[in-house]
Amino acid sequence: MPSAIVLKGLVKEFSGVRAVDGLSFSVERGEIFGLVGPDGAGKTTTMRMLVGVLLPSSGTAEVAGFDIVRQSEEIKKRIGYMSQKFSLYGELSVQENLDFFADLHLVSGPEKEERQKRLLQFSKLGPFVSRQARFLSGGMKQKLGLSCALIHTPEILFLDEPTTGVDPVSRRELWEIVYDLLEENVTVFVSTPYMDEAERCSRVGFIHKGKILALDDPKRLKAASGREVFELKVKNPRHWRERLEGLPGLVELEIFGDKLHLSFSKGEMEEQTLAGLLAQKGAVADSVRRILPSLEDLFISLVKSRPASG
Repeated sequence: MPSAIVLKGLVKEFSGVRAVDGLSFSVERGEIFGLVGPDGAGKTTTMRMLVGVLLPSSGTAEVAGFDIVRQSEEIKKRIGYMSQKFSLYGELSVQENLDFFADLHLVSGPEKEERQKRLLQFSKLGPFVSRQARFLSGGMKQKLGLSCALIHTPEILFLDEPTTGVDPVSRRELWEIVYDLLEENVTVFVSTPYMDEAERCSRVGFIHKGKILALDDPKRLKAASGREVFELKVKNPRHWRERLEGLPGLVELEIFGDKLHLSFSKGEMEEQTLAGLLAQKGAVADSVRRILPSLEDLFISLVKSRPASG
């Protein structure tokens, strides 16, 4: 089957500044694809072009086989889109919001009833059907927004940072709903700044300053990183970060909570050797252990390795 989404040299400029800079990749049907990067990286702008909200400055893209410029109305019939600030109607109840979006997408009769029943079960909002949306918690609002975006059974679902500002339990529940969608052959395109959520995706594209830095399955990305990472637990990691900057062969050194992650090229450092180097520096570590590179380690490394002008 043809890809669900195809981008070819997609560009978006604002006042001469490229927010999206020549993106070319595809998203296959039935996968969860994550566009991962910090605020301002170009995630939302990319998604808004794909759903027909923004016109590209140049390049092309197809969604569900339709051109995003010439056939945007056909695309809108086949997608669900949940923006960062999904427009629920606060004065309407949960049920009334679902009814409104069902009517908007011409979903009626038994299909409407069955679909709403399933979505309320998915989202666990059944006990709150009479509650006005404005009185829902942040996580419940997001789940209602997701339910409204799914009411017409879209082929492709676009989620723009769906868990930002949501508590951990609601984040997990939202992702459970997303996984359930795979059984219905829904393709999911999600943007997120969270590396732990990137791990949940079939494939991820790291985006920074409008450009893709790397794109692959999360496990393959980490395996191909060419780095050895050691986790060092030490008191006052900020102090020791400065003291350890000059270690031989050190490629990256970053703080992760109360720990330091020290990255070396593969095969160039062993735990005992590192422990000896730390002792020479006077660093007393609670623990030193080799760990698998995280996606965050990899992303930081990719960003730092780019030319300053890039």
